[in-house]
Amino acid sequence: MAEIVQFRSRADLADEELTELDLATAVDAAIRDLRDILAGWGGEAARRQAEECRQMLERALEVAL
Repeated sequence: MAEIVQFRSRADLADEELTELDLATAVDAAIRDLRDILAGWGGEAARRQAEECRQMLERALEVAL
């Protein structure tokens, strides 16, 4: 039987304390988000996901600096 690996969702990342969201984790999540956004380009869901991704990266950068 196959083993299913569960990645943390964007919602889980957003709920973390700011001090726990390091820049490398944020970049990793953003890369996955961008793949999804490109697949759904032009749709409302893609626009929402892009905004959430931007906010996550801003928080991570703020913590890193």
